[in-house]
Amino acid sequence: MLLPRIKGPRDLDRLSQEELDQLAAEIRSFLVDAVSKTGGHLGPNLGVVELTIALHRVFESPKDKVLFDTGHQAYVHKLLTGRQDFGNLRSKGGLSGYPSRAESDHDVIENSHASTVLGWADGLAKANEVLGREDHHVAAVIGDGALTGGMAWEALNNIAAAKDRPLVIVVNDNERSYGPTIGGLANHLATLRTTDGYERFLARGKELLERTPVVGKPLFETLHGAKKGLKDFIAPQGMFEDLGLKYIGPIDGHDIEALESALQRAKRFSGPVIVHCLTQKGRGYTPALEHEADRFHAVGVIHPDTGLPVKTAAASWTSVFADEMVKIGHEREDIVGITAAMLHPVGLNKFAEAFPDRIYDVGIAEQHGATSAAGLATGGVHPVFAVYATFLNRAFDQVLMDVALHKCGVTFVLDRAGVTGDDGASHNGMWDMSILQVVPGLRLAAPRDAEQLRAQLREAVEVKDAPTVVRFSKGVVGPAVPAVGRIGGMDVLRAPGAEVTRPDVLLVSVGALAPMCLEIADLLDKQGISTTVVDPRWVKPVDEALAPLADRHRVVVTVEDNGRAGGVGSAVSQALRDAGVDVPLRDFGIPQRFLDHALRKEIMAEIGLTAPDIARQVTGLVAKLDGRYDSEPAATVD
Repeated sequence: MLLPRIKGPRDLDRLSQEELDQLAAEIRSFLVDAVSKTGGHLGPNLGVVELTIALHRVFESPKDKVLFDTGHQAYVHKLLTGRQDFGNLRSKGGLSGYPSRAESDHDVIENSHASTVLGWADGLAKANEVLGREDHHVAAVIGDGALTGGMAWEALNNIAAAKDRPLVIVVNDNERSYGPTIGGLANHLATLRTTDGYERFLARGKELLERTPVVGKPLFETLHGAKKGLKDFIAPQGMFEDLGLKYIGPIDGHDIEALESALQRAKRFSGPVIVHCLTQKGRGYTPALEHEADRFHAVGVIHPDTGLPVKTAAASWTSVFADEMVKIGHEREDIVGITAAMLHPVGLNKFAEAFPDRIYDVGIAEQHGATSAAGLATGGVHPVFAVYATFLNRAFDQVLMDVALHKCGVTFVLDRAGVTGDDGASHNGMWDMSILQVVPGLRLAAPRDAEQLRAQLREAVEVKDAPTVVRFSKGVVGPAVPAVGRIGGMDVLRAPGAEVTRPDVLLVSVGALAPMCLEIADLLDKQGISTTVVDPRWVKPVDEALAPLADRHRVVVTVEDNGRAGGVGSAVSQALRDAGVDVPLRDFGIPQRFLDHALRKEIMAEIGLTAPDIARQVTGLVAKLDGRYDSEPAATVD
């Protein structure tokens, strides 16, 4: 076995070509065995085995910076840099599913948001130039899917401006992001994949023409002067070279020797170079290759031999949204769907199958997607843009200045809202209810169960003069939480007995935390503390009935699966102040820090967002109001 002997990249230097091929096979076998037990990004990593080996043979990490866009394809990189314990991958205390500076000096970017790597590479190359580090190199790996993002092209524009600043850009072209890459760039790269290079043609032409008497040499010089046009005709890589970027490729991304040769040439070049590598997502694992939707982009725990899930998945929030979208689509011809290269993960695949002419995949371009949605709404249709909550951050300016300012009826559906857990800090959807609070006119719904998701999605698409947002959690949707009454637009989930004239606590429950809030109320009841639990349903704007209701209670408590800074608790506090309601308020939510990867329940326990933790603090607050404690109760989650 070769893999256990690889403790760092330089251990690759002494391996023969035959041994490198053996190592690649061992890595693939390791990945299938390890990831099938833990879940994770399998297909992308199976596709970059040889490419990662070649990168670490040619570049001297960590002195040279080897960067990965999104980072989900960095498992091979981890193996080659001394991290081969995958037993707790993406679990508390185990390896992150993305590069992590805490794990290794070989890791640089850990935000795992796509299309950023070229901006990082540009900055690092500039730093090398400023500090005179001529022996330092930067190699940035970006997929063809990530190249659909606008940030990548902003970076390319800047990179190309410095023709003498070394930088190697490796385009990992597997024709996919999650699913097949879509758009004009995808078509261009497809042309490059299927066209023979013009260099061989030109060399053969030169040889023939120089042997032709009298007219041969002048004719060759004329053709060579027209090289640009000839090149575009035979191998249209001119798009890159028009930017001032030297182009090498396409290279077989599974031929280590060819990859090393191309990367060595690029490394020696004194300016920016693109090395175009053709790889196969899921390579070497039949179940992945046969999975047309995403080639096992990300999997749960599976049987390694068959690729089938070990457990049957229960109904998820995403599946509830997916089914309801199809129903609404049948009822309304003006409903269209938008996805940013994530058709299946956000549940729009069923809508796409039913209405193929009413779905738009904009690529990894959330900003463009939001503004295009504004145009669609202005044109008379109602777009539903489904996106992970963490990725909406990237389109905030467009939500504010294109959609909201122009009063466009666009519905944003935010999947994976709140603590998501195993994908780590950058994937927790803990920012949306804070950043969206500042958008004038925007209405934000947080459904507590499947029934409310269906109802509030329908309410959202009825709004024609403002953006609406429907956000829900990752994973299995819980049981129905019935209302026992309605006050204003709020559902009452629990009310004290009629004999209680002024209840102690008004508990404002946000979204999927409703079961936990009812548990809190049960715990408080055992302490003799009466509690009203309400679900606002629409958390922005704050319901006008909330302030007078709060005035009839001694304490107001808000519980949300969102950052505490500027979240629902802050909005409720401001609404109470504006209404002149002076009652103590405690807001519980996610602390404003980046949370390490772990199971959702582990993170919730770590940050104190559990029923016992919250009930304990509320009990202390009520006791203080009763004069039973002289000291301040335990601090709220902060």
